[in-house]
Amino acid sequence: MTRYVALLRGVNVGTTRLAMADLRRIVTDLGHEDVKTYLQSGNVAFDSTVRDAEKLAAGIARALTDELALTVPVLVRSGRELAAIAGGNPYADRDDDPTRLLVAFLAKAPKKSLVDALAVPGAENVSFTVTGREVFLHYVDGGAGRSKFTNAYLEKKLGVAATTRNWKSVRALAEMAAS
Repeated sequence: MTRYVALLRGVNVGTTRLAMADLRRIVTDLGHEDVKTYLQSGNVAFDSTVRDAEKLAAGIARALTDELALTVPVLVRSGRELAAIAGGNPYADRDDDPTRLLVAFLAKAPKKSLVDALAVPGAENVSFTVTGREVFLHYVDGGAGRSKFTNAYLEKKLGVAATTRNWKSVRALAEMAAS
């Protein structure tokens, strides 16, 4: 068995509502074990014999559509990947406010030309580092709430689906994926 975390984009914000009990049931019904959710924002840790994260993500997305008529992007990371992410934030030593440190999880690694062209809009004081399928973000002057350097902006500029979690959530999910 391998421990994974599925990250659902846009759940329980706006009009896309999903009870975490339904998410746990769906993931369990797919044959995964030790299923646990974190917060109400579409984070679910589980054990699986399946070794392909893309197949896991597609299966969860399909089940959400079939059973609840929800169409949401699902991204999956292994426990090992989450441990590397939690241990590899280039901004972790600069700020201990988890609302200023975020990670955008990408469905796939973006094209190098798009990464090279990525820029912070306007005169915002945001630092970012793209590493494979993650974008580490540091909102120097405050949280992401007022910024134009958003998840939607990253998706548009990088051409891939993304979902963003604050640093507190990333660390909690890494711990869930390690246990």
